[in-house]
Amino acid sequence: MRAALYVRVSTDKQEAENQLLQLRKYCNHGGYEIVEEYVDVMSGAELRRPAYNKMFDDAGKYLFDVVVFWDISRFSRSGPTYTLQKLQQLDNLKIGWESYQEQYFRSLGPFKDAVIAIMAAVAKMEKEKISERTKAGLERVKSHGVQLGRPKGSKDKNRRRAKGYYDNTNYRGNSNNTGVKP
Repeated sequence: MRAALYVRVSTDKQEAENQLLQLRKYCNHGGYEIVEEYVDVMSGAELRRPAYNKMFDDAGKYLFDVVVFWDISRFSRSGPTYTLQKLQQLDNLKIGWESYQEQYFRSLGPFKDAVIAIMAAVAKMEKEKISERTKAGLERVKSHGVQLGRPKGSKDKNRRRAKGYYDNTNYRGNSNNTGVKP
């Protein structure tokens, strides 16, 4: 069976390779041939993820038979509806999907969608809590008189919205800078 790996980390300070090593081992043990590795370095709540979108484009071309990802929160943090729609899109193409950390999805039968919806809702809430904690930390620092942001007149060499952030050229393991590992 031809497998595509999908890996996502939120920042370039995290290691996508940690997930890739485990997923490669899992596929090797399961007898899967890995034909593509899709890696995004951005929030899972983003709907425009280059490698994610390319993976779905390639799914439409039937370049693989199964998508393997670390867990549902790595696949999507956009809530139950979006997550279920994307998984259903794979199902409609007759492309399987497997969650490395949540292998019990296979045995849930008619309750699978309900459990996935709950897990997707938890992933979205987790993302929102991280955001709230970050904002609280920034507010605390600000209340102590620390000026946030760049100093006036400075040039930002690492702007998040500059080319390289949304096209995933900031992924260190990515030699071809497309967001997809060969």
